[in-house]
Amino acid sequence: MRVLGIETTCDETAAAVVSVRPDGSGEILSSEVMSQIAEHAAYGGVVPEIAARAHVDLIDRIVRRALDNANVKLADLDGVAAAAGPGLIGGVIVGLTTGKALALASGLPFVAVNHLEAHALTARLTDGVEFPYLLLLVSGGHTQLIAVNGVGKYTRIGTTVDDAVGEAFDKVAKMLGLPYPGGPQVEREAERGDPRRFDFPRPMLGRKEPDFSLSGLKTAVRLLAERIAPLEQQDVADICAGFQAAIVDVLVDRVRAGLGVFRASHGYPSALVVAGGVAANGAIRRALTRLGTESGLRLVMPPPQLCTDNGAMIAWTGIERLQAGLRDGMNFAPRPRWPLDINAQRVHNGKA
Repeated sequence: MRVLGIETTCDETAAAVVSVRPDGSGEILSSEVMSQIAEHAAYGGVVPEIAARAHVDLIDRIVRRALDNANVKLADLDGVAAAAGPGLIGGVIVGLTTGKALALASGLPFVAVNHLEAHALTARLTDGVEFPYLLLLVSGGHTQLIAVNGVGKYTRIGTTVDDAVGEAFDKVAKMLGLPYPGGPQVEREAERGDPRRFDFPRPMLGRKEPDFSLSGLKTAVRLLAERIAPLEQQDVADICAGFQAAIVDVLVDRVRAGLGVFRASHGYPSALVVAGGVAANGAIRRALTRLGTESGLRLVMPPPQLCTDNGAMIAWTGIERLQAGLRDGMNFAPRPRWPLDINAQRVHNGKA
């Protein structure tokens, strides 16, 4: 089976072709990603209208490149998958419409993919992880702990009550005058900073319920920056180091709590999977690697290029859903909001 995947939910225009080997494992035949960082840098964040127009300009070229580099034609495919949300609605419409048009013109099955499900299933493409497993999804818009029980079967165990981790990184970067995109800039500054100089709060630390809260940490950074202004270069580095250290401590503690809830309600997970753009952060990856070693739990983190938005994860999810007998009609509507767990079911202490 070979499927074309299209991703346009934010500021990356991406397409990929993924196939299934005879043993059932996935193979990425091509993966093309065009970033829009330059277009949004002047504004300090993603501008939805600019993003949507850029997707329109790029999508045909990216799809053609993905097909050419995979050495396939549309007629060689077994399906077309496109991200249908959640995300910036203008961008979602571009990719979803393109996917529908290609499927309709070629008579191929079409799959509308939940972008979050694609992140959730990437570890099955890269590492063949078996169900069920615990997913830590950390991105610009989402911070969740999810029990992944099967294709289309998800239970949210914990979530952020305010800011997502990626959002907190970006907002702190903006406070400190760092360029867009903020997350990687904070990580770079933290590498040369002293994480012990400033003692930032660790919200929710030690609580049984595996939820997250980051607005208080973000506010603490702002108040400190205002108090010691004007900031020297080393001040910025030390603030970034202290902030990142606090984020790492919170994530490790919340994952520990999530593992406890998972075991009580679902049994022992086959793995802890970390996905989403923030999973590319080196400090977070190192800390969670230590947690996996200490707990004796298999830890799976896809390569950084597959943690950020890409077409390969969309194509693979299309394969998983087609193999499960799932396909979508041409009337599938784009969704700016689309929770992975439809009922937003939350389990604490083994009880729904």
